[in-house]
Amino acid sequence: MKYAASSQFARPRIDARALLGLRDPDDSTDWSPIRAAQINTGAQLALMLLMASMVGVAVVDLMLRDTIAAWQLGLWTMLVVVVSIFVVVRRLASRNRTRISASFRDVRDTALDGLALGAVWAIAPLWFGPTARGDAALALWIALAILMTASAIAMAALPLATMMFLAVLGGSVALALAVWVDVALGAAVLLFALLLCVICFGRGRSLVIIRAQEIAIAERDETVSLLLREVAEDIADWLWESDTQRRVIRANPRFAYALGLEPTSINGMPLLQVLAGPKWEEGKFAPGLHMLAEKLKAREPFRDLLLPVTVGGEERWLKLAANPRFDERGTFTGFRGVGSDVTAERQSNDRINHLARYDALTGLPNRTLVNEALAHAMADADKWGSRCAFMMIDLDRFKAVNDSLGHPLGDRLLGRVADRLRHLMTENETTGRLGGDEFAVVIRDARDGERLARLAQRIIDDLSQPYEVDNHTLYIGASVGLAVAPRDGRTAEMLIRSADLALYRSKDAGGGAFHHYEPELHVEAEERRVLEIALRHALQKDELSLHFQPVVDASDARLIGFEALLRWTHPELGPISPAKFVPLAEDARLIAPIGEWVVRRACDEAARWDDDIRIAVNVSPEQLHHPSFVSVVAESIRQSGITADRLELEVTESVFLREGTGAVKVLEQLLDLGCHLSLDDFGTGYSSLGYLSRARFSTIKIDRSFVQAAANGGREAIAIMRAVVAMADSLGLSTTAEGVETEDEHNMIRTLGCTKVQGYYFGRPMPVAEARVLATRRMRAAGGTAA
Repeated sequence: MKYAASSQFARPRIDARALLGLRDPDDSTDWSPIRAAQINTGAQLALMLLMASMVGVAVVDLMLRDTIAAWQLGLWTMLVVVVSIFVVVRRLASRNRTRISASFRDVRDTALDGLALGAVWAIAPLWFGPTARGDAALALWIALAILMTASAIAMAALPLATMMFLAVLGGSVALALAVWVDVALGAAVLLFALLLCVICFGRGRSLVIIRAQEIAIAERDETVSLLLREVAEDIADWLWESDTQRRVIRANPRFAYALGLEPTSINGMPLLQVLAGPKWEEGKFAPGLHMLAEKLKAREPFRDLLLPVTVGGEERWLKLAANPRFDERGTFTGFRGVGSDVTAERQSNDRINHLARYDALTGLPNRTLVNEALAHAMADADKWGSRCAFMMIDLDRFKAVNDSLGHPLGDRLLGRVADRLRHLMTENETTGRLGGDEFAVVIRDARDGERLARLAQRIIDDLSQPYEVDNHTLYIGASVGLAVAPRDGRTAEMLIRSADLALYRSKDAGGGAFHHYEPELHVEAEERRVLEIALRHALQKDELSLHFQPVVDASDARLIGFEALLRWTHPELGPISPAKFVPLAEDARLIAPIGEWVVRRACDEAARWDDDIRIAVNVSPEQLHHPSFVSVVAESIRQSGITADRLELEVTESVFLREGTGAVKVLEQLLDLGCHLSLDDFGTGYSSLGYLSRARFSTIKIDRSFVQAAANGGREAIAIMRAVVAMADSLGLSTTAEGVETEDEHNMIRTLGCTKVQGYYFGRPMPVAEARVLATRRMRAAGGTAA
């Protein structure tokens, strides 16, 4: 059933089962207010129903008082009164709950009222009928017939309940007459009851139709009110009218001025021509003008129709709304509507949309627009059986620039990167910024694999060229991950994931390269995921341990300390290399709690050694920038009982590349505790001598790569090592050569002047128990290997 507002109401189609409350129809009709009206009407007539029952009972009692025992009439009267009151209370209680809306179950449940009333009234013909004679019997049948007729008419708003009452009472009367009077008379009563049910249904249907039309009229009045309110609110803009030929009539001056025209010049002109302006002669019409023409032709109301117009050579935007007009005979007379200039609003929305889809810093498409471009490219590739590609680009060494020189300069550098990427793009590619120092390129046609490789390499080469920003010459690089659809992913999400895995491989290989996606990368990513989950529980499950590698005096091979090295043995995966889980711990931000455990455990173990044996612990940049690290070190020293000068903290040059001198302040606090400080892996990475002046280091550790190169006769490595030793001597620092594996290497290191040695020649990393034996032995001065 439909009850939408219209100028003429068609007779609605009523679903019989919905009317009776037996089902909820699967159409767009909102039956809830109609059912509420049915139940509320029944509630309004509830007291009348009670009065009718009381009157009916009184009449029957009066007619049968001489033929029926008083106790029988009294018992029946009590039943009728109780059930009637119960039904009335039920209907009145439902009035507030279903005042606005009701479900089909609310209507269906009223059948219980009809059944209850029908059952108590059925006692009269079935119990009293056989004993009633003459006028009393006739009066009984007449009273029951009147009661049935009155119910069918008065209670038709709830046809299901009324029909149940008629069926039960009519059936009992028919049965009584057929058994004790005449079968034909019983059949006549059945026919009468059926006729009353039809009348009840028809009347109920009419009441529903009337209510539906009332709702439709209310909705139409509300719509008209809203339209009038909109016209009143927009009257400050302008009104317009057109005749049956769609020509402007009674031109409003504000309408004409909005179009840059004189009011007298547009009277009688076609409305479409007025709005099209100079483009009318060219025949180039905006889509909004075509839509307006269709609405005018179909004589349909419209609102919020946006239309671009040219006024004084400038594009402006108008918003139009109008309704068709009819005279008292229903004849169409034209349109009347309102219009407003929404150019400023349109420009504001355009700016908002641009900000939502473009990166404010670089002007490139942002992640949202890149994803849309990729989705379109994949749809086209799927449609034409072609291929598209997605590149993810990550800048190498950008974080060092950003942290050391500041975010404003880093932002300007990103703008330069965006300019270079923009100049590399053709019509076949779209580049955008995903966030941070990550960029992306969508390649719509990726059938030429060699061309993809050349583009990726050119991106790397161009982005790796030096940048001049604020009197700084900056050197960064780029790593690229490449995935091709549909081979590497059939959805945008899968393709991005594949490109990200390929980028991870490029970064893992040292950067400055590009890699294609390979299925094995998913296996590696899953392995990393499993390891990260396991690593998060490794501390609680006591899976981590420390091994200790001896550090000896280079001159006499005397043990002077150990370096604590972290080890992880998983119960199912077995021993896991630190090269795998340490970077994973840093990426997953687990290095702080793990590092704290290492410091505490190393200090506790050192407390069991001889007092002249030092313990060295590696410290990551993340630990130095953790606010509680200094207090952790201080507490570990205090609780273990060792002296602070026995703890040596090893850091790499990378700690100075974050947030200016923040790391230096932390190192100074650690030195104030009495700890020693060593610069690890010197000669690799950034290798700036300026770092030695930024903290009071006591030791420089020379990377094993220089030791091995020098042992193989590399003159450059030997020269570097001599220079490092000489510099350390001049600064009062000791030097530790790492990776010494043979006696010849040991002799060479001693000749070059290194003060301490560490490597497999003197001992591999060993468990706690073995290290404890060495650290408590008094005879440690013997030469040769200790392993």
